[in-house]
Amino acid sequence: MELSPLTEAFVMHFGEMGSRWGINRTVGQIYALLYISGRPLPADEIAQSLNFSRSNVSMGLKELQSWQLVRLQHLPGNRREHFTTPDDVWQIVRTLAEQRRAREVDPTLSVLRDLLVAQPRSEEDRQAQEKLREMHDLIELLVGWADDVSKLETKELVQLLKLGSKVVGLLELKSRLPLLGRGTRGAAPVEDHEQD
Repeated sequence: MELSPLTEAFVMHFGEMGSRWGINRTVGQIYALLYISGRPLPADEIAQSLNFSRSNVSMGLKELQSWQLVRLQHLPGNRREHFTTPDDVWQIVRTLAEQRRAREVDPTLSVLRDLLVAQPRSEEDRQAQEKLREMHDLIELLVGWADDVSKLETKELVQLLKLGSKVVGLLELKSRLPLLGRGTRGAAPVEDHEQD
């Protein structure tokens, strides 16, 4: 399969971006081709389209399968294995987030917890643990938020993301509400400073 200029540009860019995200350029290009393709592709066609060796494609597909980002698919009347990505881009993002968390965030939290329960041997250790606790608490907060967000249906998640700056405005309004709400139930009474 010969790539159109549009497909080639996307595949090349995705490979370059993949290397910045911590994945092999080849793996990024394989994924981009599978994602943009209108049909499942066999490994030999992927290799031919990208001018990669069959072994590089095989290793790349195994890595993508370990990340649960590609699926093996068998087509009727065809003995070759074909590969495809999920159709729903939101499912791809969710899967990628889950995999990165399992591979990167969870092990970091585990190490931080171990270091925080260790008995400090010096003042330097105690100060280091304070910094580690700040990091641990921030990561825990982000993980808790991500857990809550992951429970949202895609439609709700899109609505949440579209809120954008409106959320900042709401938070700013919330911070001003105590000033506006004086004299209402539950608020401190307004003091009268007028002179008699």
